[in-house]
Amino acid sequence: MNILLTNDDGINAIGIRDLAKELSKIGKVTVVAPDRERSASGHSITLHAPLRVVRTDIHEGIEGYMISGTPSDCVKIALESILTEKPDLVVSGINNGPNLGTDVLYSGTVSAAIEGAIHNIKSIAISVSYGEDKINYEGAKHFSCNLIEIISTLEDGLIFNINVPSLNKEDIKGTIITELGIRRYNNKYIKREDPMGKSYYWLAGELIDIENKNTSDIKAIEDKYISITPLHFDLTDYKSLETLKNSKIEI
Repeated sequence: MNILLTNDDGINAIGIRDLAKELSKIGKVTVVAPDRERSASGHSITLHAPLRVVRTDIHEGIEGYMISGTPSDCVKIALESILTEKPDLVVSGINNGPNLGTDVLYSGTVSAAIEGAIHNIKSIAISVSYGEDKINYEGAKHFSCNLIEIISTLEDGLIFNINVPSLNKEDIKGTIITELGIRRYNNKYIKREDPMGKSYYWLAGELIDIENKNTSDIKAIEDKYISITPLHFDLTDYKSLETLKNSKIEI
């Protein structure tokens, strides 16, 4: 199995380095990832600046490339320029923090997986929730190969968003197939002044406690389960589409 591995935390992040070693047990891994953190970059791509590509070693037998762009840039340039063979799977992660509910719309991690699906490749985003102290990658590392081998048997072009509790493997209760929940924030832009006397704004905020359905990814993580949510990039609202077709709008 040929696996393209990327992330949005940067090529030197703990999560991607650990995952590269784990995935090398089940296939040939090539890492193409941003040269620095690109969290919350969404599905942005670089159009008005050159992309720099630097070859680097990840672990023994694992090729790596640092890209001066976004996670979506990394997948695009890997599939369209760097790799000589189409991978069987695109994997994004392990992300430092969860990608749950509506936050997937901002996530560089999930967007990288979506870019793989746009190229008709099975794609997986893996994230670890925040722990009480530091993030614990053990459970995510332990279950990653098994989850990926199962998902790799499914049809091409699918996207799976996986969130894992920040726990040791023995403390994780199992897996649940979920839907996206709802995440909302009390956002605040804090106004500050730089040393030159010019104003700038820094986004801060707190997560609002919302009761989510038992079938949501957010509830699964709260209950110490691995959440697996199938996604697609077709944003068409088909219910409204049929309503509009039947309304006979005329201008």
